[in-house]
Amino acid sequence: MQIASFADAGVTNASSSDTIETTFVALQQAQIARRSSFTLEARIAQLDQLRDSIKRHEANIIAACAADFRKPASEVKLTELLPVLQEIRHTKKHLRKWMKPKRVAASIGVLGTRSYVRPEPKGVCLIIAPWNYPLNLALGPLVSALAAGNSAIIKPSEMTPHTSKVIADIVAETFSPDLVSVVEGDATVAQKLLALPFDHIFFTGSPAVGKLVMEAAAKNLSSVTLELGGKSPTIVGPDANIKKAARNIVWGKFANNGQTCIAPDHVFVHKNIADQFNNALKAEIGRVYGKTPEAQKSTADYCRIVNGRHFQRVSSLIEDAKAKGAKIFEGGVTDVKQNFIAPTLISNISSDMDIAHEELFGPILPVIEYDDIDLVIKKINDNPKPLALYIFDKNQSFAQNIIDQTSSGAVGINITVVHFLHPGLPFGGVNNSGIGAAHGEYGFSSFSHHKALMEDKYSLIYLLFPPYTGWVRRLIDTAVRILG
Repeated sequence: MQIASFADAGVTNASSSDTIETTFVALQQAQIARRSSFTLEARIAQLDQLRDSIKRHEANIIAACAADFRKPASEVKLTELLPVLQEIRHTKKHLRKWMKPKRVAASIGVLGTRSYVRPEPKGVCLIIAPWNYPLNLALGPLVSALAAGNSAIIKPSEMTPHTSKVIADIVAETFSPDLVSVVEGDATVAQKLLALPFDHIFFTGSPAVGKLVMEAAAKNLSSVTLELGGKSPTIVGPDANIKKAARNIVWGKFANNGQTCIAPDHVFVHKNIADQFNNALKAEIGRVYGKTPEAQKSTADYCRIVNGRHFQRVSSLIEDAKAKGAKIFEGGVTDVKQNFIAPTLISNISSDMDIAHEELFGPILPVIEYDDIDLVIKKINDNPKPLALYIFDKNQSFAQNIIDQTSSGAVGINITVVHFLHPGLPFGGVNNSGIGAAHGEYGFSSFSHHKALMEDKYSLIYLLFPPYTGWVRRLIDTAVRILG
């Protein structure tokens, strides 16, 4: 979900191996002790306490995000606070139903039995959160983990230290340390945590680091939810509402300075409307963030790249593209002192450019003209499956054709990014862009083991038990013939 090495995977308040293991063992022992007592009412009470603590710390959260990467206060409320508070509200409303064992009708072969599927906690979970939405992506999964009856260790990112500190404060004042604990630190701490036999690991980050997490989890046979990323394509069809497309793409792309896993990574625009669309993009950038780099630097509504290393990475993508013939038709201005990169639009993209292959994760939007949608679909299918795909066109069959021929974690039609805010939709990728799903019942399910329960009432299955006399063999043959 972000460009990262393990050094980016977001201190315990002591990070030695002994302290981490002691914390883990305490959660493990407490988890066993509370299996029968962590009732619906107890889980809801914990969620209420989390909600109240988040609200008490709202000013601190806003100040921390501003200190970490100049994130605007309104953007913090919209993308950090709202998703978590909404997740809590939605979960409380539906949790009784989710927790209830589900009756499964008996098949002919097991007539006389009664069966259920009962969700139970997986146990002690590890949540590794990234830096791009540091509060949202730490506490959102925690809501699902608690709803499912688990305990958890949260590992926030050290790249947003102020927000990580607030997360630690919220957790410390809200939960018993043997229910939820925060372990802060760098890549070394993440590796120490991953060596432990967690029952489930929820990781948000890049596909490259996701592979390392999955490899570590395999050593303990821990289950995983991997929320990753990739290059999410956007297609603007010949009959698109150009103004609406520009408005949604500019917001989805440049909010959080482009550091969003489901941001439009690049845009395919039909050549018949390309000039109009490009002008609409430039006009929308000017309307939202200012018409000049000076205005964009001074607006309170534009975030910054998180640190110098990522600033250099994104800047080098622009320089590489320019050196290989790309045209910057908006933006391209940088300021290393502020980690500032202006909203940048690039055309004349070629396959040898780094921006054609790397997840951009910054305020760069390549715009690519096309006239044959089948070639665009082929290009999408020739690359790893994206976390999101966006389509803009008034013609529903145009969008449906693309959806039918591609695979992605989600699709937005005439909208970008907002599907993340719907607690009733699964949020997750496919293969390279993710494994498993988050949010609502899907998040609850990811943190649950679905236990099969069967009770014998008046079953005759014993008639098929050995010894396999002639009568029993004939019964088995009849069962295979009828039921098979």
